[in-house]
Amino acid sequence: MSSSPLTSADRPVPSIAETSAIAGSPVSASGTGSGWVGYAAAIWATVYGVVALIWTITGSGFPFGRDDPQGGTGPLRDLPPEVGAPLFAAVLLATAVACLAMAGPHAVRPSRAGRAVLLSFGWAVAIALLVLVPTASVLALTGYAPMLILGAPFGWPQGIDYGTVFTWSLGNQVWCLLGGFLVAFAVLSWQRRSRDSCARCGRDRDFSGADRLRIAAWGRRATIVAVAIPLLYSVSRYAWLAGVPLGIGDEMLNDLWDSGAVWAGAGLATFAVVGAILTLGLVQRWGEVFPRWMIGLAGRRVPIKLAVIPAAYVVPIVISGGLGIIFAPEVEHLMGDYSPILVATHALWPLWGVALAVATYAYHVRRRGACGTCGRQG
Repeated sequence: MSSSPLTSADRPVPSIAETSAIAGSPVSASGTGSGWVGYAAAIWATVYGVVALIWTITGSGFPFGRDDPQGGTGPLRDLPPEVGAPLFAAVLLATAVACLAMAGPHAVRPSRAGRAVLLSFGWAVAIALLVLVPTASVLALTGYAPMLILGAPFGWPQGIDYGTVFTWSLGNQVWCLLGGFLVAFAVLSWQRRSRDSCARCGRDRDFSGADRLRIAAWGRRATIVAVAIPLLYSVSRYAWLAGVPLGIGDEMLNDLWDSGAVWAGAGLATFAVVGAILTLGLVQRWGEVFPRWMIGLAGRRVPIKLAVIPAAYVVPIVISGGLGIIFAPEVEHLMGDYSPILVATHALWPLWGVALAVATYAYHVRRRGACGTCGRQG
C-alpha cells in the first residue's frame, strides 16, 4: 500500500551538477546509481567486436546465417559470413563507444537530436541482440532443459548427441542475449538520467492512483493473453501424446511416436503450462505472498525479482521463436503438414512475448513501493 506523496520539503535536494546540467554537459549520476551497467555493456561489446574482427580477418568462425546448420528459422539465416562478420564487428565496436558515452556519472548529455540518435541506435542494437539474433533453438533448449538435465544420469532421452544440442552457434546466441540485456539496461539507465528521472526506478514524479489503476487494468488484459497463448499451444501436444492427431495427419502422428518426438513435444507443452500458471500469479494473491502450503515460505512476500527476472528472459526468446517460424521459408510446407489453426498457435508467440512484458511491468509497478534512491511514490 503506497503512502501519501512526499512534499517538496521531504524530497532529496538535487546536487549542483544535477540542477546546472545543460545541453552538451555531462549527465550527473549522483544519487541515481545504475551508471556501472554502461561500462559493463561497453566491455562486452568491445570483446565481442574484437572477436567479430577475427572472424572477418580469418574468414572463419562466424556462427550465424549460412554457417549455422540449425539457423534455418532465424532472421539471419541468409546472411553470408563475408557480410555478417564485418557487419557485426562495425556495429559492436560502435556500440562499445555509445555505451561508454552513456556510462557513469560523466555520461554525455547531447542536444535533443543527438539524444534521439543515440537512443535509437542503442535500442536498435539491444532489440537486435535480444530478438533477431537468437533462433527458436534457444526457446527449444529452454523447454527441453529439465528433461535433458534430469534424464542425463539415466541415459534418457536415448540417442541424444549433446554435441548437436550445445553448438557453437547456440553458445553465441546465448552470449548475444547476455549482451542484449546489458545494452538495454545501459540505454535505459542513460535515457532516464538524461531526462532528469531516477535511473533506478525511472520516475520523474509520484505516480497517482489513476496512473496505477490504468497500468493495473492493462496488466490484467495482458495477463489473460499471456496465459491463453501457451495453453493453446499445449493442447495439441498433449493430444498427440494421447494418440489424437489434432491438427496433423495419422501418418505424421505415427512418425512422432516412432521417433519419440511426441515426448519432446509433451515436455515443451508442460513447460508452457507451467509458464502459464506462473504468469497467472502476476494478478493473483499467491503471486505476492507465498501460499500456506509452501512450508518455510508461507506468508512471506514474494520477491518482485522472482517474477520479473524469469519473465525478462522468456519475453525475447518467445518473440524470436515466433518470428523465426512466421518468416521461415518452410512455413508454406508447414501449412501442408499442419492445420492453419495449429500454425497460428505458433504465429501468436510474438504477441505472447509482448503481453508477458506488459503484464510483468504492471506487476512490478503495482508492487513496488517508494524508491530508495529518489523517494518517489507509486
